[in-house]
Amino acid sequence: MTTDFSGAGDPVRSIELLWRVQERPRRGPKPRFSVDDVAAAAIALADIDGLGALSMRRVAERLGVQAMSLYTYVPGKAELIDLMLDTVCTEMPMPADVPGGWRARLTLVARSNWELYLRHPWMLQVATTRPPLGPNLLAKYDYELRAVDGVGLSDLEMDLIVQMVTDYVHGAVRGAVGATLVAQATGLSDEQWWERAAPVLEKVFDPARHPTAARVGAAAGEEYQAAADPARAFAFGLERLLDGVESLISRQTGDSEK
Repeated sequence: MTTDFSGAGDPVRSIELLWRVQERPRRGPKPRFSVDDVAAAAIALADIDGLGALSMRRVAERLGVQAMSLYTYVPGKAELIDLMLDTVCTEMPMPADVPGGWRARLTLVARSNWELYLRHPWMLQVATTRPPLGPNLLAKYDYELRAVDGVGLSDLEMDLIVQMVTDYVHGAVRGAVGATLVAQATGLSDEQWWERAAPVLEKVFDPARHPTAARVGAAAGEEYQAAADPARAFAFGLERLLDGVESLISRQTGDSEK
């Protein structure tokens, strides 16, 4: 699903853009738009048409300006993608107090990331090996780390746990996003697709050859009324992941404060 990369542009210009170095007060006429306006237009475009439709020209059209004028705000498409990723991080809830200890805090981190991907599925098309080092992404990272701060883990373990949880969300949410996209593309809901597929499958599939798949598949299909339930799979997997974190904390401290 990856089609683009963060950090693909000039790192100096990208960081200056993300931290609004060029937007600090200076003499001359006030610009017609702000960098925030450009980011909002680009995000709205990608939300509707996907990252493949994103271009400097399309964003300029959405703002009602010539494409060349957009370069006075953003150096290029690569830096624009960094800007978009940093901007959507502002949508992450960061409550100061989350009752329930580290497990509740880490659950909030996971579910907030899940919801962010559902709102902006184009994010799945961006490989973030070189993350956009903007103020909003760093604030998000700081908040996520604090979910497991002070529970007996080393700094490296804290980083690895946050990475493990966010990587899990990234993988799990693909099923939910894919279900939405395929429904839009085919005009069929999962239930409608299953209703059409099931009678034909019954004719060609021999349950005696694959008895375990037949038994489990029947139980799952009856429960989900679809081939899968991404949200349920995400919730189940997250609990098992957190069980593993709890086991690590218990070994480190002799306590499993949740």
